[in-house]
Amino acid sequence: MKTLVIYTSQTGFTKRYAGWISEELNADLYDLNDAKKKADSFFETYEAIVYAGWCMAGKVVKVNWFMDKAVCWKGKRLAIVAVGASPNDNPEVDEFLDNVMTEEQCQIMKAFYCQGGINYDRMNFFSRTLMKMFANALRNNKNSSEKDKEKGEMISKSYDISDRKFIEPVMDYIRGNG
Repeated sequence: MKTLVIYTSQTGFTKRYAGWISEELNADLYDLNDAKKKADSFFETYEAIVYAGWCMAGKVVKVNWFMDKAVCWKGKRLAIVAVGASPNDNPEVDEFLDNVMTEEQCQIMKAFYCQGGINYDRMNFFSRTLMKMFANALRNNKNSSEKDKEKGEMISKSYDISDRKFIEPVMDYIRGNG
């Protein structure tokens, strides 16, 4: 199945997952900025298209471009891969995935989540500042639960919890097995 993987990445975790997916599916791999320059006819030859973006403030970054294009990609297997700092088994991940797409969009594509991590050295100033403020608020708020304080401690520093195994549901879906 001829497959295209498009990604946007700030700190490298999403790029890593997009690369793994591309390798596994023998797919073409494009950065979102390069994909945006392509004519609509470019996408016609693909049977499956995967968009990988990183999570920020409960959204998948720049996913609207993919969603707008997907309306014209009838009959293709379409997937969104959201890469974030929360572990896959965090109950908030399921809630996040439930809100990524509308019911109508769920009819033509599927969303997945892959845990990545945080790399403060590669974040832009704005993102780094927001994350540090959020981590401090969780850790230092006297009304925070123990779970929130632990989360604040976890996200206060860089870490990598990415693993190639988390692409398996995406592979199954693209291959028609899931």
